[in-house]
Amino acid sequence: MFVTAKRILALAAAVPLMAGLAGAANAAPAQTPAEILQAGAQAGLKDGYPAVIGMVRDGDNTQYIQAGAADRVKGTPADPKMKFRIGSNTKAFTATVLLQLEAEHKLSLDDTVDHWLPGAVHANGNDGTKITLRQLLTHTSGIPDYAGNAQFDLNYVGNLDPSLQWAPQTLVNLGTASKPVAAPGAKYSYSSTNYVLAGMVIKAVTGNDPAAEIQHRIIEPLGLHDTTFPTSDPAMPANSLNGYFLALGVYRDVTASQVQAFGSAGAIVSTLDDLATFERALMTGKLLQPAQEQELKTTVPMDATSGNGYGLGIGHAQTPCGPVWTHTGAVLGYLSQWITSDDGSKQMVYAVNEFHMIEGTPGQTDVGTAALNAYCAL
Repeated sequence: MFVTAKRILALAAAVPLMAGLAGAANAAPAQTPAEILQAGAQAGLKDGYPAVIGMVRDGDNTQYIQAGAADRVKGTPADPKMKFRIGSNTKAFTATVLLQLEAEHKLSLDDTVDHWLPGAVHANGNDGTKITLRQLLTHTSGIPDYAGNAQFDLNYVGNLDPSLQWAPQTLVNLGTASKPVAAPGAKYSYSSTNYVLAGMVIKAVTGNDPAAEIQHRIIEPLGLHDTTFPTSDPAMPANSLNGYFLALGVYRDVTASQVQAFGSAGAIVSTLDDLATFERALMTGKLLQPAQEQELKTTVPMDATSGNGYGLGIGHAQTPCGPVWTHTGAVLGYLSQWITSDDGSKQMVYAVNEFHMIEGTPGQTDVGTAALNAYCAL
C-alpha cells in the first residue's frame, strides 16, 4: 500500500475534521458564496475529482453548484440533488438517538459501556466497566479504531467482496485487539469503534437496530425522503453519484461497497438538502430537549493549541469568520463536509465522488478552502 494501512484506514470514517478550515484565504468581495464554491468545484475537477456538488444556504435562500460527471463511463452530469454516502456525518445521527433516549430516561450518558454491553469491551486493557457512553460519543474512550487493523484494511480498501458483512462485535474486537491509546477520559482520539459501540447500545436499550431508530426518530419526522441507512445491500439507490478510488491515474468504481464496515459510525446515504435540513434541526433544538442540546454542544479539546473541540458527533472549529459547527465524512469513494452557524441559519454542504483513503490531497485542500470561503461570504 502507498502509506501504512493504519494511516490510510484511520481516514476511512473521516478526513481530519477541520480539513480546509484553517488558514483559508479571504474570499474576493465581488464573488457570491455560490461563485466561490463553484470555483472550488472546478479546481477540484482539475485535481482529479470526477464530480463536486455543493450548496450554500442563508436563511431560506439556497444556492447550488455542480461540476463534473456522476458516472465517468456514461458521462452523466453531476446533479446537486444526487445521493452520496455521508460517511462519518452519520455519527451525529447516532449521537442524537442516544441523547433522545437519555431525555426519555431510558439511559444516562454517564452509564458505563459494560452496563449495557457486558463483556463487549474487555481485551488488552480496554475495559468497558471504566468507559462511559459520553466518552464514546466524544472520542475520549481510549478504545483504538478498528479502521487500521490489517484484517479490516485489506477487506475494506480492496473491496473485492462489496457484500461482505461485518458484525458490530467483530469490528469492536478488531479495535480492542490493540491496547488503549489513552485512559478513559484522558484525551480525544478519533475512533469509529466508539460509534459502532454506540449503535450496539441503541439496540440493547430499544431492542431495535440503530438504522430503525434513526429512521423513525430522525429521518421520518424531518421528512428526509432521500436519506437511507443501508444495512446489507452494497448498491447505491437511484439518482446517486458513483464513487471512485483513484490510484496511479486509474479510477476504480467503488460505488458498491461494504455498508456494514462502518454501520452506525458511517453508513448513511443522503443528499445535500437532507443533510442541511438535519443539521439545522439539530442545531436549533428541533430534535433534542434543552438539556440534551447543551450536552450535544459541550466539547472536549481536540488538541492543545487550535481551540477546536468535539461535541457529541459534531465538531466545533475556529475559523477566520468565527466559530462554526462542522464534520467531515469519508468512506470508500465519497467525501463530504458540512459547516453551519450555531443558530443553523448559515450553512454550507459539499460532496465529492472520489476518496482513496489519503488525506491532504490537492482536491481536498482546494474544495475545502473554497467551502469555508463560501460559508464566510454568506
